[in-house]
Amino acid sequence: MADTSDFRNGLIIKFKGDLYSIVEFQHVKPGKGGAFVRTTLKNLRTGRVLDNTFRAGEKVETVRVERRKYQYLYRDGESLVVMDNETYEQINIPVELFDGGEKYLKEGEEVEILVDDNEQIVTVEIPITVQLKVIETEPGFKGNTATNAMKPAKLETGTTVQVPLFINEGDILKIDTRKGEYLERVKG
Repeated sequence: MADTSDFRNGLIIKFKGDLYSIVEFQHVKPGKGGAFVRTTLKNLRTGRVLDNTFRAGEKVETVRVERRKYQYLYRDGESLVVMDNETYEQINIPVELFDGGEKYLKEGEEVEILVDDNEQIVTVEIPITVQLKVIETEPGFKGNTATNAMKPAKLETGTTVQVPLFINEGDILKIDTRKGEYLERVKG
């Protein structure tokens, strides 16, 4: 057990029967009344974000989780197969735990798996940015950089993102996996 003075970003607590990660917190001491802690919590299973206020000194149950690095190998039906980088053990993880990020993973990409004390997988974190090759898009034209016009481009993982008009097939792009957006073209 811990109390609100132990809060820090990334701390995982058990709240309302589910696991939440503290995204942000702020201790508030109003002129009148007792102090409190305003928090933003992210549900590790559903990804839902909620705001909650705790009284200063209120007890909360913390959960110890371990981060392990795994390498994504391939998709197997409704699960993804990953390999432990240290033991080379392969495990199947249900696709729901990837929270939509699996469409940006290519073979060999590294992911972090959060495991609780009971060796249960809590969540899977994929890299924030990935570099993917464009395999299909309309041809680009030199000088098409002045407007914010976008066109669809199919990436090597099979997903489609909106890209600027100057992007061509074969270009390697940096993609934000949280929003599914084009960030920049990678020189190379």
